[in-house]
Amino acid sequence: MQLPSLAEIESAAETVYAAMPPTPQYCWPLLSDRAGAEVWVKHENHTPTGAFKVRGGLVYLDDLVRNRPDVRRVVTATRGNHGQSIAFAARQRGLQATIFVPEGNAREKNAAMRSFGAELVVTGHDFQESRERAEAMVEEQDLYMVASFDPRLVRGVASYPLELFRAVHDLDTVYVPIGLGSGISATIAARDALGLKTEVVGVVAENAAAYKLSFEAGRPVSTNSAVTLADGMACRVPEPDAVEIILQGAARVVALSEAEIADAMRAFYTDTHNLAEGAGAAAYGALLQERERMGGKKVAVMLCGGNVDADVFAKILSAKLETETA
Repeated sequence: MQLPSLAEIESAAETVYAAMPPTPQYCWPLLSDRAGAEVWVKHENHTPTGAFKVRGGLVYLDDLVRNRPDVRRVVTATRGNHGQSIAFAARQRGLQATIFVPEGNAREKNAAMRSFGAELVVTGHDFQESRERAEAMVEEQDLYMVASFDPRLVRGVASYPLELFRAVHDLDTVYVPIGLGSGISATIAARDALGLKTEVVGVVAENAAAYKLSFEAGRPVSTNSAVTLADGMACRVPEPDAVEIILQGAARVVALSEAEIADAMRAFYTDTHNLAEGAGAAAYGALLQERERMGGKKVAVMLCGGNVDADVFAKILSAKLETETA
């Protein structure tokens, strides 16, 4: 897959800004002290859906409406944030949206998707199975499927690292969580479009390590399960195009334990009073894991979303994370 050019990212940003303003990036002193580095946070938890993916949904459906006016309903699969982005953008564009989610999906993410007007189909034991069932329905009923990884999504999402790189100069390293790969692909695209030398480091959960295994093998490697507190990173079948981009543009991929993810979620709350879901906190968790390596450097972490159920977050704040993932 060819990465978007600077002009293409800037054009996508104009589409995004018609629906929302740019998000802030702040250097938080307590986070910096904890990590032993100058830490900048890109606050994608401050979008209309509480996550970065809304940018991709806006650009994707803008392109769809212009090029396929016959399409009136879109179908997609999600763990929540991609689904919110499509539901939000579909309402903006006057489209209907049917969204497949796995059983046991976050209740508050489900409620948010419904609040944007989406029809929810709860099926499958994980994202991959839910996605496969969505694709089967699309095939049977001749509907339009919005992929969870697509060049148009990457182009829209790239507007947020572009904002970061233009606001904060001379970053040594940026840590980016990996779900299906749009966020890290977009970060690599924005960096390359600006001709920067900043290292991009991907972050996965140890319990959902497909992209780390793929990076190490130099090819897509699937896993049998992907059960993690960071549901936004719960991928067991990686996207080949995303793997290729990461292989070419990332410095490394770091894996976090469930305890490290929870620690990072608590750190965001105590040090900044921002809510970070598991995937949203993962980038900072990876920085803490690499504290000695990154000491004294100027670093950014992508707080990609803040959509975590209240009961889950309450347990994390009280340091009572349930380690059983069955």
